[in-house]
Amino acid sequence: MRGPDKMTSDGFNVVIPARYASSRFPGKAIAELDGKPMIRHVYEHACSGRAGQVVIATDDERIAAVAKDFGADVALTRADHESGTDRIAEVAQTRGWGDDSIVVNVQGDAPLIQGSSIDQVAALLAAHDSASLATLCAALKKPADVDDPNIVKVVFDAAGRALYFSRSPIPAVAHGGEPPSGFWWHIGIYAYRIAALLQLARTPVCELEQTEKLEQLRALYHGMEIRIAVADALPGPDINTPEDLVAAERFIAESGSA
Repeated sequence: MRGPDKMTSDGFNVVIPARYASSRFPGKAIAELDGKPMIRHVYEHACSGRAGQVVIATDDERIAAVAKDFGADVALTRADHESGTDRIAEVAQTRGWGDDSIVVNVQGDAPLIQGSSIDQVAALLAAHDSASLATLCAALKKPADVDDPNIVKVVFDAAGRALYFSRSPIPAVAHGGEPPSGFWWHIGIYAYRIAALLQLARTPVCELEQTEKLEQLRALYHGMEIRIAVADALPGPDINTPEDLVAAERFIAESGSA
């Protein structure tokens, strides 16, 4: 299930979608973490990998100004996009990236993602011609995390193809059933083939996506293959709430790395 260590195609690009509006934490992309805006942490980690281009995509001038100030490549996108996938699709079209090329979506609220994980997910997709997307996962260690709706769970088949993603515990334990040996946490990083990305952007939101608020379910609903592998390097915590920012500060202090 683990992907190869090296890319088997002609490279890839990274897009970091970032928006200002957030019901739980407005402006989190430019909130300060360890002395730097959060989006800068994401950008610097992305630049530490083997991507050809790393682009911050936003419709907000405040985020764009902060990103340009630290030297990032910024794409100002339309304000009517419903998802990060749609925003990345606009960048791919504007930049003229070919249908067979690969782009990695690195979430703007994942400041502790590792460059090696970005390389790994791009390599995973490149190694599987039948796949439209690829992503990563890790074993959940804390029992409380299984019931946390902010932590997305995933199940996959024996070949490493994703079967379903949910904010609820999956698999569910039926009456009299045995609990699974472990649950898998979905790490929110995606590699897309550009053709599949553009197809998704043209496809209406499905009911599963609306219910779970997980846009990767649109791809599964329409029969796209998503490859998944266990991450070689674990990221630190994502930032969904102000409390998560405090936890990330603590993680950095304890681990000695940002």
